Amino acid sequence: MGKLGAGAITSLSLNAAGDHVFAGTSRGSIYLVALDNFEYELRNSSHFGRINAVAFPHNYSELFITSSVNDIRVWHARTRNELLLIQVPQLECLSCVLSKDGKCIVSGWSDGKVRAFLPQSGRLLWTINDAHNGGVTAVAVSGDGSRLVSGGMDGKVRVWSITLDQQLMLVSLGEHKAKITQISINRGDTEFVSASHDGSCILWNLVGNSGEGSWRINALFATTQFSSILYHPDESQLITAGTDRKITYWDAVENDAIRIVDGSDSAAVNALALSQDGEWIVSGGDDKVVKLWNYDEGYYNYVGIGHSGGITRCQVAPDRKNIVSVGDEGAIMIWKFPDVEALKSEA
Repeated sequence: MGKLGAGAITSLSLNAAGDHVFAGTSRGSIYLVALDNFEYELRNSSHFGRINAVAFPHNYSELFITSSVNDIRVWHARTRNELLLIQVPQLECLSCVLSKDGKCIVSGWSDGKVRAFLPQSGRLLWTINDAHNGGVTAVAVSGDGSRLVSGGMDGKVRVWSITLDQQLMLVSLGEHKAKITQISINRGDTEFVSASHDGSCILWNLVGNSGEGSWRINALFATTQFSSILYHPDESQLITAGTDRKITYWDAVENDAIRIVDGSDSAAVNALALSQDGEWIVSGGDDKVVKLWNYDEGYYNYVGIGHSGGITRCQVAPDRKNIVSVGDEGAIMIWKFPDVEALKSEA
């Protein structure tokens, strides 16, 4: 019998017929092994380390992607089957998004490179070498696909003009002094906002400027390490979360805090997601609990308990039927979104 891929065998279970055994490994794989000749086949595989990102395609809820140590995976949301595995050995994918047209997975890696892949085959489309020192921790792509905004462990925010043939850096913005944790672009592709562990979020202009000073629009500050920032769908407000355990609503023009709620009683809030209609917020953090909040009321109505490690990111499916959360224990949790309209009618 040969080696069952990489990783040690950590569990064994005999099937009902008694002629095969399922073998689980420390690398998140399950093999079916025949006991008469010890031939085996891979039945299932998954992430085996911290998951750093989760994303749905634009207005499509059947698929989602996740990124972790060594790889990016494409999953079928309904059957929970892995559809594609993209591997870059010995590296960690720190961030990933899908372009709005669904033709490209853009990802940031621990070696400081940005890599783009085809979502159908996993073929490498292009690479930006030396995008950031220490790793690319955040990426965002404009709706028309012509601009990429990246953030790094080095605190730099960089704007790139991207085509299939060339990727040119337009500007490197160095106002942040610590790791960039998230970048969000507005719906009109005119501006974007970056969140950082230095306690600031900066609003930037995305349309043609020259010089670093003309890119910055405004900034907001708090005594925290920001982990997440999002535009409300109507773009009148921004919401943030971080190590201070707060979820904060900000005026998008004045950048003043207009509401602060306790996102957790005990631990940092790492992840925020908004439903497309802007009515609901999903949060998750180091308390390992997924919470569903009514945006206007500022109260959480539902909780999801299942993670054994801190929650790193979460997303609401575009059709608002599911919530997907991922954690540093390597788990992917798919939650059913409550039928809030039915509950309202019953009340």
